[in-house]
Amino acid sequence: MATTQRPAIHAEDDVDRDHALALYRRMRLIRRFEETVQALFLRGEVHGTTHLYVGQEAVATGVGDVLTPQDRVAATYRGHGHALAVGVDPQALLDEMLGRSSGVCGGRAGSMNVIDLDHGLLGCFGIIGGSMSAATGAALALRRTGGVAVSYFGDGATNHGYFHECLNFAAVNHLPIVYVCENNLYGEFTPWEDVTAGEILARPRALGIGAEQVDGMDVLVVRDAAARAVGKARAGDGPIFIEALTYRFVGHSRSDPATYRKEGELDTWKLRDPLTVGATELKARFDVDDQEVSAIDAEVDTLMEQAAEAALAAPYPEPPPAASEFR
Repeated sequence: MATTQRPAIHAEDDVDRDHALALYRRMRLIRRFEETVQALFLRGEVHGTTHLYVGQEAVATGVGDVLTPQDRVAATYRGHGHALAVGVDPQALLDEMLGRSSGVCGGRAGSMNVIDLDHGLLGCFGIIGGSMSAATGAALALRRTGGVAVSYFGDGATNHGYFHECLNFAAVNHLPIVYVCENNLYGEFTPWEDVTAGEILARPRALGIGAEQVDGMDVLVVRDAAARAVGKARAGDGPIFIEALTYRFVGHSRSDPATYRKEGELDTWKLRDPLTVGATELKARFDVDDQEVSAIDAEVDTLMEQAAEAALAAPYPEPPPAASEFR
C-alpha cells in the first residue's frame, strides 16, 4: 500500500551534470506552465475545465527523457506535463489552452484532448483508461519499427475494464509497451485504497508482466526505472509495468478544493516536492550551486510570462463553415 513516507533512493545511471540540469529545467517548465494555465483560467481565458499536473512532474520528465522519436505516448486528461515531457512546444500548448489558432491542435482540442503526432503524442484522453487502449494498439504496430509505446494512467484506472483487457492482450502478444500507473493516492476524490483490493503491482504480475514500484517524486529514480523498462520493451521483453508513487498538490480539477485530504497530508508530501528533491540532488551529486538553480527558475519564469502574452495576443480560429455551405 502506498504511504506518504518515501525511502531515500538514488538512481545509479548515466546522467551527467548538464543532463541533470536539463531534467530539472523540464520539471520547472511543467510546474510553471501549469501555474500559468491556472492563473489564466482564473482570469476567464481558459474555457472548460483543467486538470493540473502540479506535484507529479518527476514522472513524465523521467519517462519522457528515455524515449526516442520512434516511440509513442498516450496520456491522460492530466496531460500537459506528459506533452511537455516529449517536447511539445510550450507556446503552442499554451495557445491551445486558450483556444487560439496557433495552438498545437489549432485551438480545437482544449485542455484534455491534445494531440501532437510530430512529437509522438497520440493524445490526451478524457476517458478513464482510454490511454491504455490507444497505446496498446500503437504497440501492436510498433513491433515492426522497433518503437515502444507508453501509456500513462492513474490508480483509479486500474479498476476499469480497459486495464485488464489491455494488459492481457499486451502480455499474450508480447507487445513493446510500458504501462505507467501514476498512483497519486486518489481517484478523483476517493482514496485509492478504499476502492482497490490488494496491491496494484499484483495485477500485472498475475499476467506474467514485469512490474516495479518507484518513488515518483524523484526524477532520477523514475528515469532509471523507465530506462530499464523501455530497454526491455524495445528488446522484445515487454510489456513492462511501472507504478510511480506520486501526489498532486492541487485538487482533481478546477472545481475541487481537495477538502478530503487527511490532515497534514499535503504538507508531508510537499517535503518531497519533485523540484525540491531535484534541486537537492543537483547540489549534492552534481556540485550545482543555488545561483544556477535560481537562474533556471528565472529563465523559465520569463519564458512562460512571454508565452502568456503571446497566447493572449494570438487570434482565435475561424468559425467552421455554416451547414448551408455544404448543401
